[in-house]
Amino acid sequence: MAQAKAFETDFWKDANLRKVWDDIVPGEPRKTIPYVLTKEAIELYCRSVGETHPLYFDEAYARTTPYGGLIAPPSIHILLMFSCTPADDWMRTPGTVNAGQSWSYNKPARPGDTITLQARALDKFIKRERLFVVHDNVFFNQHGDVICSGRGHTIRPM
Repeated sequence: MAQAKAFETDFWKDANLRKVWDDIVPGEPRKTIPYVLTKEAIELYCRSVGETHPLYFDEAYARTTPYGGLIAPPSIHILLMFSCTPADDWMRTPGTVNAGQSWSYNKPARPGDTITLQARALDKFIKRERLFVVHDNVFFNQHGDVICSGRGHTIRPM
């Protein structure tokens, strides 16, 4: 199996470069980077989460389905979130707590797709002495089709 392109998993790296809650401006786009989704990355992700459906691994099987070929599982947006953001993205700040999220899946990502992300904070507020940020994320393929979109709340470190 070929090696999938890795993304930075050391969340402490460049932590001093990240925006803190006071610096986050609702409406301001986050820095993002395009990512080419490979078959190897899909396989690695599936193995990591215990996904064994042949739709994600077996090209011959996948061609017989309504999808007509291999696709990525919808939950791969978690991998894409990190692959499409630089190491200094404020969402990677150690101590960030996921306070809830909602996702809509429109079109499956496929091996070879160039994925782009549009992401921004929508709002921020303080509740019970905690720093919240509301944010949205929309993933597109190279054709401009929306793969999935979601809105979430995070509690930011003090």
